[in-house]
Amino acid sequence: MQKKSFFNSLIFKLLLGIIIGIFIGSISNESFIAIIDAIKRILGDLIGYIVPLIVLGFITPAIVSLKESAGKVLSTSLLICYISSVGAATFSFIAGRIIIPHLNIASQVGAGKEIPEAIFKLSIAPIMPVMTALISAVLIGLAVLGTGSTTWENLLKEFNNVVLWIVDKVVIRILPLYIGVTFAELSYQGTIISELPVFLKVILIVIVGHFIWMALLYSIAGAISKASPKEVFRHYGPAYVTALGTMSSAATLSVALKCASKSKVLDPKIRDFVIPLCSNTHLCGSVLTEVFFVMTVSQIIYGELPATSAMITFILLLGIFAIAAPGVPGGTVVASLGLIISVLGFNDTGTALMLSIFALQDSFGTACNVTGDGAIALMVTGIFKKVPGRGNNPVYVPEEEAK
Repeated sequence: MQKKSFFNSLIFKLLLGIIIGIFIGSISNESFIAIIDAIKRILGDLIGYIVPLIVLGFITPAIVSLKESAGKVLSTSLLICYISSVGAATFSFIAGRIIIPHLNIASQVGAGKEIPEAIFKLSIAPIMPVMTALISAVLIGLAVLGTGSTTWENLLKEFNNVVLWIVDKVVIRILPLYIGVTFAELSYQGTIISELPVFLKVILIVIVGHFIWMALLYSIAGAISKASPKEVFRHYGPAYVTALGTMSSAATLSVALKCASKSKVLDPKIRDFVIPLCSNTHLCGSVLTEVFFVMTVSQIIYGELPATSAMITFILLLGIFAIAAPGVPGGTVVASLGLIISVLGFNDTGTALMLSIFALQDSFGTACNVTGDGAIALMVTGIFKKVPGRGNNPVYVPEEEAK
């Protein structure tokens, strides 16, 4: 696979959008910022329109595909993925409650210039509210399974491909522009420069959180399987580094499988089933990051942390959205935009700022996701008593040693 230039990467485009946006905002007058505000609103409405399609296009096919895999192993793996995501999000929420008040974040709401009224408006309403889309996705998926409709099954698979194309070719392409105009407004208001050190602190904090959560996952996996978790994670270095470069669990899958195949404590059949499954359903690092970031952004933009009741609802639903999030850079936060807006009440500025700082660290979240998949595979191996060399299970010899 040809190596992608950094200058063509999403991170570079986002950084460029932020820098240009801050510069333009600092020199803009009221008339020009009114045009920028109009562009931001249109792009925000377009992303909001796509969100229900993402919910329908990913969650429904995921439900329908359940019949294609081994039932008990599949359901167990998905349940562990959900518990891991919710657990990581809860850990992040508790840490955020403790840490964020001590970051000396001063809300800038109302402290800067007023944004003039948009020079023109184009309202793009979504097809349906995001919660309606979620319920529809579940009901349609269950109905297709119940009726055994192959026509609908094939249609949903095609719809999944269509929505993935929309996410990849539309949402991801307009993100640098959307984020650029958002930072132009923040720069015009005079609120962004003073908060840049906060973003750097928060990114470092969540990276530390990733390693803490991975250590916890592997410790639990070792306790369940009664096997050494070191025999799994010590092989995951290349996969971690690859994920840092690709920002995609799917793109890192072949490397992750190769790394996991070197472990003597993973059952080969379970390994070859769980690792590909988790590359699309286990996003513990991403949800850990997202929860901490929404709390930080809420403090910066709105002057307070989200209510605990709203965060609990957000975390429980985010675990579901993470299982069916699109496998593209920033897929988790893109898929959950509806939750950020409807449950936490974020406006356009809040969501754009959330997209910005999430995307800037997305490679580390992806690396945590990929490395954590090895722990899930070890848990499932232990639950189904398939640890190689134990009981009647044959000893597994890695290919390198077999030669």
